Amino acid sequence: MGEALLSRLTASHTYSPSDICISDPVPERRDFLAEKYGVRVTPNNLVAANTEMLLLAVKPQSLNAVALSLADAPANCIVSILAGVTIEQLAAVFPAKPIVRAMPNTPAQVGAGVTAIATNDLVDRQQLDSVRKIFESVGKVVEVGETLLNAVTGLSGSGPAYVALMVEAMADGGVAAGLPRLIAMQLAIQTVLGTAQLLAETGLHPAQLKDQVTSPAGTTIAAIAHLEKAGLRSAMIGAVLAATNRAEELGKS
Repeated sequence: MGEALLSRLTASHTYSPSDICISDPVPERRDFLAEKYGVRVTPNNLVAANTEMLLLAVKPQSLNAVALSLADAPANCIVSILAGVTIEQLAAVFPAKPIVRAMPNTPAQVGAGVTAIATNDLVDRQQLDSVRKIFESVGKVVEVGETLLNAVTGLSGSGPAYVALMVEAMADGGVAAGLPRLIAMQLAIQTVLGTAQLLAETGLHPAQLKDQVTSPAGTTIAAIAHLEKAGLRSAMIGAVLAATNRAEELGKS
C-alpha cells in the first residue's frame, strides 16, 4: 500500500519526487524505489522524518521498533495506515503530535480506492487538507470518527475481496451457461465496473437501478428471486459485520 501511494503521488504530480524521502532498511528496495520513482531514499528513519509529514506504512508489529528510531522526529504530523493500531496507541509513542489514522483499500493501486481518515484534536485544517491531498491521489476520501474505522475495514477495507469473489462466481456462471472462460470473465468484470460507475455518476439508489433492468416475468427477476432465496443479501451484510468484529478483536490483541 505504501508503494501504491507513492506511485500515484508521483504519477499525478501531487508531489514532486524530490519532495519525498523514503526510509527502508533493505538496500535493494531503496535502490528500486529511487530508480523507479526518482525519490530520495535513506536507511535512516530520522532523516526521512525530518519533514512536514511522516507517513507510517509498516507492519503493525514493527511500530515500537520504528518509534524508537523516531523518538526525536521533528515531523509536524504523523499519518498512519497501520491496521488495528489506534490513535491512542500512536499517541503513546508519538506524544503531543498531530495524528491521522487512515484506512485505504487496494483499488488505490489504480487510483480508484477509497480512504477513511480519522484524526486527533491536534490536527489543524492545513494538515488535514494535506492528508486529504495525499489520499485523494489514489481515490476518494471520507472523514469519520475513529470508532467507525473498524466498520470501514469491514466494508471497504475487506470489500475488494467480496467483489472479487462475486466477479469470479459470475464468470463461473457464464462458463456453466456455455461461455468461454475469457469471455465470461471480461463480461463479469465490465458489468461490475460499469454498474459501479453508473451508480456513482447518476446518484441512483441501487434499488432503482435494479428495478430499471427487472421486467415482469423476465430473466432478471428470475435471477433475483434465486439470489434472495440463496441469501445473498444477508450473506453480504453478515460478511461486513464479521470483518468488522474481527477488526475489533485484532485491535485489542
